[in-house]
Order: sequence, then structure tokens, then C-alpha cells
Amino acid sequence: MIGRSLRHRHREPELMDQPGLDSRLHAQALNGLARVNTLSRTAPVLWKSIKSIARNRSEPLRVLDVACGGGDTAISLARIARRSNADVEVHGCDFSSTAVEHATLRAEAASVNVRFFEQDAISQPLPDGYDVIYSTLFLHHLDDADAVRLLTNMRQAAKQMVLISDLNRSQWGYVMTYVGIRLLTRSHICHIDGPLSVRAAFHPEEARELAAQAGWENVSIRRHWPERFLLTWRKA
Repeated sequence: MIGRSLRHRHREPELMDQPGLDSRLHAQALNGLARVNTLSRTAPVLWKSIKSIARNRSEPLRVLDVACGGGDTAISLARIARRSNADVEVHGCDFSSTAVEHATLRAEAASVNVRFFEQDAISQPLPDGYDVIYSTLFLHHLDDADAVRLLTNMRQAAKQMVLISDLNRSQWGYVMTYVGIRLLTRSHICHIDGPLSVRAAFHPEEARELAAQAGWENVSIRRHWPERFLLTWRKA
């Protein structure tokens, strides 16, 4: 039954996306997602692609996390860059003021210099001046048209590279998410939204097709643990 339902995307409204979500429940869900990202080694996967252009520069490499949520990936990436003695400036943006506030507090508590700001990444152009722009676990929230708009905005704004890390829609991914999210957090929102996210996710080749529609060339895509893919665009 699960395999049949995952043959095609099936999008349902997720609790995290609902307007007027209680800020306490929202913060609890963001904390739960932070644990998921840590276990999934999201920041190290991104850094593996970014580090090649972060070294031997005369000026800082500027990186933007689009739809940054609670900011945990941006903060982790800034820490990795600092340990690697790489001069990297990381910022994050999100449509949600609650997420931006939560991320800012996390960065202050961690003593990491990461700036967060509000931004609609779909209907508004992204700010200029960033060498690398990435997004994690956001693409699957969008319909095809908005996904193409996002990918287009990211390509147009990035000077050197765009990275998209997201879920791979698969039966194994669904099972891992259903079980894992309940082990990692007590957030009811995460328990509901996690499996819904897998059902709404793209297959890697579906994501590649969206990237082509957004004008991406020089595209690569690879799968990584746990049942995710990394879509990469490099400016020619």
C-alpha cells in the first residue's frame, strides 16, 4: 500500500505550514527538525561541496540558507567552516518571522555569527551578493510551478553555486521517517508532517527536470544518507 501511494507525489497540507501556528509548538517542531538534520549530517554534506570554493580566497565566501527554518543547518555550517579555517559568512532567510526569531536566538546561544532575516523566496528575488545559495528540506513543500520559481530565483542570485538537499520519495524513506521522527522528537507536528513530507517529495530525476525548466545547466545529482538527494548547479 505504501509503495503504491509513493509512485506519484501526493501533497497534503502540513501542520508546520499553517498560518497562525502556535509559536511554542512551532519552536518545538523546529527543535525536532534540528535533531533530524544533525543525525542526517546535512551540514557536512553541504560543506563537502562548498569547501572546494571556500579556500584560497581574498575575501569571505558568502553563503545563504533559503527557507532556513530554525537555523540549525546554517549554524552548523558556520561552525564547520570556522573549524576548517575557511573565511565563510553564512546568512539564513525564511518566510516565517517565528523561524527567524528562533534561529537568531539559537545563533546567539551558540556564539556563532550568523544573520537571519525574513524573505519570500518564491515571489521575490533573492538578495544579490551571495556566492553559494542552498536550501534543505524545502523543495518538497512546493508545487511544481513554485519549485521552478524557487530554483530560478536561486540560480539568478547565486554567483557560483546552488545546492538543494531534499528527501527522496521512497518506501524505505517513508518507513525510516515514520519511525525515526518518533524516536528523535516528541513534537506532534513532526510526527504528522514527517511522513507527509516523504509522500510529497520528488524523485531525484523529477528534481532534475524541474532544474532544467528553471534554466539550470551543469547540473549534478547524487543520493546520500538517509534517503536524500543533493542537486547541484555550478555556474559555467
